[in-house]
Amino acid sequence: MEKIEEILYKYLNEMLVRLIISNPRTRTETVKISLRPVLIRKKLVFQASIQQEKQVFHKNLSVQEAVEEILKWMKNFRQMQIFSTSGQASVLVSKKGTVTMKEKKTSSCVKKQDLSHNRKKRYILDPEQKVDFLVDLGVQTGEGKIVHAKYDKFRQINRFLEFIEDILPELPRDREITILDFGCGKSYLTFAMYHYLKKLKGYQVHIIGLDLKEDVIARCRMLAASYGYEGLDFFVGDIAGYQGVQQVDMVVTLHACDTATDYALDKAIRWGANVILSVPCCQHELNGQMKNELLGPVWKYGLIKERMAALFTDALRAGILESKGYQVQILEFIDMEHTPKNILIRGIKRGTETGSQDYRRIMEFLQVNPTLAALQEGTGEGTGGSFAEPLAQKDTEDREEGDRAECVKA
Repeated sequence: MEKIEEILYKYLNEMLVRLIISNPRTRTETVKISLRPVLIRKKLVFQASIQQEKQVFHKNLSVQEAVEEILKWMKNFRQMQIFSTSGQASVLVSKKGTVTMKEKKTSSCVKKQDLSHNRKKRYILDPEQKVDFLVDLGVQTGEGKIVHAKYDKFRQINRFLEFIEDILPELPRDREITILDFGCGKSYLTFAMYHYLKKLKGYQVHIIGLDLKEDVIARCRMLAASYGYEGLDFFVGDIAGYQGVQQVDMVVTLHACDTATDYALDKAIRWGANVILSVPCCQHELNGQMKNELLGPVWKYGLIKERMAALFTDALRAGILESKGYQVQILEFIDMEHTPKNILIRGIKRGTETGSQDYRRIMEFLQVNPTLAALQEGTGEGTGGSFAEPLAQKDTEDREEGDRAECVKA
């Protein structure tokens, strides 16, 4: 840990922009930690935000306290990224404890940091910088100002890009990476992902957006061509039947309706995708399957049964992904006040299949056969529908505006 301590003392000063600790070694309550410098009563401290699955805790640390805490945290995490006006650094810790560090200088034109405690939130996309696709999609005015009624959408886009920022070390830099976005809709997030990875980070990318609505796909194609976004393609098609690529590095599926999420996850697993980002919605399948005498008195309340079915659905999806060699986190995508359907399943490919059957005990307890389990076990279908049945993504407008309406199969 001496190398880590040395680099911490180098960057823990007023020039620090952000320090991010992520990628826990084992399943843990804490999923991510970030630090930023603040001035409180003219004293420099580092505010740590400790993100757990359900809430975030904050505490202020001196330089010495910050170094000590970070060294403790790094025993349980694999990755640390440091962004400073003086440079950038990344730290990776292998399973055997080997530390790998990389540094690079930052451009001399980087602005001085505002260290006030109540400074404006840092967004990955600068809210005062005009971006063409944000203007055309109605998030920014022609002058580059965020439309007041679209601020929630702007925050959602930036929140999504934070998840992308976290998984950058999982994406190769020495070749083109392929990303599939199932149910892309109007493609706010698809365009943002391309802009961030290609324009801001310099990755070689081929991003494919897939949706059932021909008029929406036609507009996305037109916009991509007008921006000169080479390597950003849009196609009309469903999740179950898509065969356009042989290898995929990342699969994104946001608000794909009901078992459409399962078909997308099945595809991602079969491709061996390094990264999976999935925000499920309308999890109806298990609600019609669940049977359990013990829980019967609870399930007689329809709303409670519906919500429990949704949570069990996503928990089983996570368990199946883990059995296939993925490290899985269940994270909050956006604030509950924006939409109650805000769970994000993030899977990072870590190795070969574990063969764990823990999820099957839950299936037996609830007497359910979810579609993803059926697809992965080769039976071809759960009780939710056949493998060959084309599944519709959620209505485009529902995906973009927060997933509040019901949706149906095609």
